[in-house]
Amino acid sequence: MASISRKNTFSCLICLDLLKDPVTIPCGHSYCMNCIKGYWDVEEKRIYSCPQCRQTFTPRPVLVKNTMLADLVEELKKTGLQAAPADHCYAGPEDVACDVCTGRKMKAVKSCLFCLASYCEKHLQSHYDVVPLRKHKLVEPSKKLQENICFRRDEVMKMFCRTDQQSICYLCPVDEHKGHHTVSAAAERTERQRELEVSQQKIQQRIQDREKDVKLLQQEVEAINQSADKTVEHSEKIFTELIHLIQKRSSDVKQQIRSQQETEVSRVKALQEKLEQEITELKRKDAELKQLSHTGDHIQFLHNYPSLSALSESTHSSSINIRPLSYFEDVTAAVSVIREKLRDFLSEEWRNISLTLNEVDVLLPTPEPKTRAEFLKYSCEITLDPSTAHTQLLLSEGNRKVKFVKYQQSYFDHPDKFFGWLQVLSRESLTGRCYWEVRRSGRGIFVAVAYKDISRAGTLNECGFGRNEKSWALDFSKNGYTFWHNNVQTLVSGPRSPRVGVYLDHRAGILSFYSISETMTLLHRVQTTFTQPLYAGVWLYNNYGDTAVFIKLK
Repeated sequence: MASISRKNTFSCLICLDLLKDPVTIPCGHSYCMNCIKGYWDVEEKRIYSCPQCRQTFTPRPVLVKNTMLADLVEELKKTGLQAAPADHCYAGPEDVACDVCTGRKMKAVKSCLFCLASYCEKHLQSHYDVVPLRKHKLVEPSKKLQENICFRRDEVMKMFCRTDQQSICYLCPVDEHKGHHTVSAAAERTERQRELEVSQQKIQQRIQDREKDVKLLQQEVEAINQSADKTVEHSEKIFTELIHLIQKRSSDVKQQIRSQQETEVSRVKALQEKLEQEITELKRKDAELKQLSHTGDHIQFLHNYPSLSALSESTHSSSINIRPLSYFEDVTAAVSVIREKLRDFLSEEWRNISLTLNEVDVLLPTPEPKTRAEFLKYSCEITLDPSTAHTQLLLSEGNRKVKFVKYQQSYFDHPDKFFGWLQVLSRESLTGRCYWEVRRSGRGIFVAVAYKDISRAGTLNECGFGRNEKSWALDFSKNGYTFWHNNVQTLVSGPRSPRVGVYLDHRAGILSFYSISETMTLLHRVQTTFTQPLYAGVWLYNNYGDTAVFIKLK
């Protein structure tokens, strides 16, 4: 008792915890510094009061840590005195409060479905100590306990009316729910729990399917990036080679033009030089003749005239044909022709490249059809292969119907025949997108697809449809559905029907089973990678007279 009194003495009346950074205000009462600051900060007026004695202060008192009181609190902590419950133990607006606590309520740790009350850790102890209370049902804290009370009779609702789909108390079946289909709430919970587990399995399967889809898309992105990078690198190399080739041809043409230019200029200059020499000689001759014409001595004129009047024969024609500015125009024209041809060629080839780029197929999974009409677009006629049929399977109706009979059939021996298991495969291999339907009669059958190299003789796991990695099978009977692959069983829920549809998208790796009645209901969907063509198949139960028919779809 003394310990409790000492704890109350050194506790803050605002937070109810041991004082932290204690301060003493003018009236003499002590509080945690942060608590009193927060208390005064929310006051609207400029008058500040003590939370305990209500004495007012103006102006706001200056707070100074009480070191002596702080030391005493520290000493008390060393003696093992426990602090008051921390703030996080008290119920806030969003928490479920203890229904037994008085004053400031603690957080509830459990709610009792029998008491319809919530308890903190302290007040819950009686449910562990008192024998009759141990049988009560404790659940996580709930604010909705009153929803468990029948509003008409103020009784706990422990029953469920399946007719009206609502919870009721044990007196309701006598009056409002008289004659209705009622069960205990526990029984209804069990039934709904099974449905919930099936839904969870579907969700988990869908999650797995989507995770596989995401992984495939990630791989597809990596493949696209690698292919694009490789193609860009290769294209750049090719265009670089083309550029180098054009540059080399440009250099060759330039070199040839310059060489021809040098040759022609040298030839013209040589001719020019000779002509200039001839002109000089002629000018000299003209000057001599002019001088001779002015000679007054007739004898001298006649003596010199023969030698001066004789002209040497010119080595060049008096006329030279000049093609103004047309020396290399033919080369320019020839290069222009190449340019136009190359431009036309590149334009045409670029269109081909663009078309090729537009046809790049990422191969994303194709969405499954949604309506029966859409499924029937992919319908294919399935006929069974007698060479694969077990000897006690009778084929009829154009090998679309199979029946289990007592006596062995006279099928010729064939290495593809199944031994030991009442199975048969289709004659047709299945690739691309296909849809077919199978109707059963009798106890049940397995509707399957399998690779052709599945074992025909051996153990169940080697040969049975769905019991190995080479086959996928839906077991459907009067009792329901089960999917099998690689000897892993998956429970399947859905409307029971003697007829199922099978949809295959081999390229996308999709295999789906549907219950067929007035509507189509998806039973199970597989997303995988098929490495070989598939064959449709059936496996009959070991019951004489059981049949399966591959329906001829219109």
